[in-house]
Amino acid sequence: MPFIVLGLSAIVVLIDYIFKILVINNLKPISTVTVIPGLFSLTYVENKGAAFGMLSNARWIFIAFTIAVVVFIITFMFIKKPKSKLLNAALVLIIGGGLGNLIDRIFYGYVVDYLSISFFPPVCNFADYCVTIGAAILVIYLLFFSDYLKKDKG
Repeated sequence: MPFIVLGLSAIVVLIDYIFKILVINNLKPISTVTVIPGLFSLTYVENKGAAFGMLSNARWIFIAFTIAVVVFIITFMFIKKPKSKLLNAALVLIIGGGLGNLIDRIFYGYVVDYLSISFFPPVCNFADYCVTIGAAILVIYLLFFSDYLKKDKG
């Protein structure tokens, strides 16, 4: 199962990469395109920080942290070999999204963001949403489907 998770994570990275190349080639020159007026637009942003632009220019911290998290998850997968489809889906999204943004940080020095929703101020990208949704699924798995957080009822 770990190899399937890694393969699906690679597909997430590829999708993210394709989106970002399209954005760089087509959106960067014009900056913003309104898709749904008052709700959704595509806006080119070079994000040198984390969420909401925090810790701007801390590129190497983000690179080191992402590598550490991805190595930890991959090690966990090969040691524990989780069978839960829900857990594996979370890991696919977290690994794929994390690596997608890692590639940007290494090669560009910033993350290419482009998805702008009016009721959620920061501009994000596909990889950001993958990590966020993956983390939410992981929390749901840990809280409701895993024995990891349950106390022994002996």
